[in-house]
Amino acid sequence: MIELTPTLSLDEKELVFDFIRASGPGGQNVNKVSTAVQLRFDVANSPSLPADVKERLIKLAGNRMTEDGILIIEAKRFRSQEKNRIDAVQRLVTLIQKAAEPAKKRKPTRPSVTARAARVGAKRQRGELKRTRKYNPDEW
Repeated sequence: MIELTPTLSLDEKELVFDFIRASGPGGQNVNKVSTAVQLRFDVANSPSLPADVKERLIKLAGNRMTEDGILIIEAKRFRSQEKNRIDAVQRLVTLIQKAAEPAKKRKPTRPSVTARAARVGAKRQRGELKRTRKYNPDEW
């Protein structure tokens, strides 16, 4: 079990790991060893996550989500398979923890009377300046 929050945990059996060849540094090793990790997590059918967390997670994941509701995280930062595996799980945990926090409700605000008056005053002043620049052939 992976501890996400004090009230939320994730069963490791829900995670599917695929090991693929990574691009980047590694010399000859990069052509022989599959060190990059592709973590797949079925968000849509996960019994561990509540519905509201699932919705926020799908929004947060963006283009890492497939149409079937599967989250794919690729980790190829390290040269070792185990480090990449840990990195992928850590990134998933961070993403789910962020999704577990409910969004703050926005309090609608209005500009104050003073701010509105200042804005109108600035517009009037700018208009006056433009009027003085106006070309009038009769004045010549």
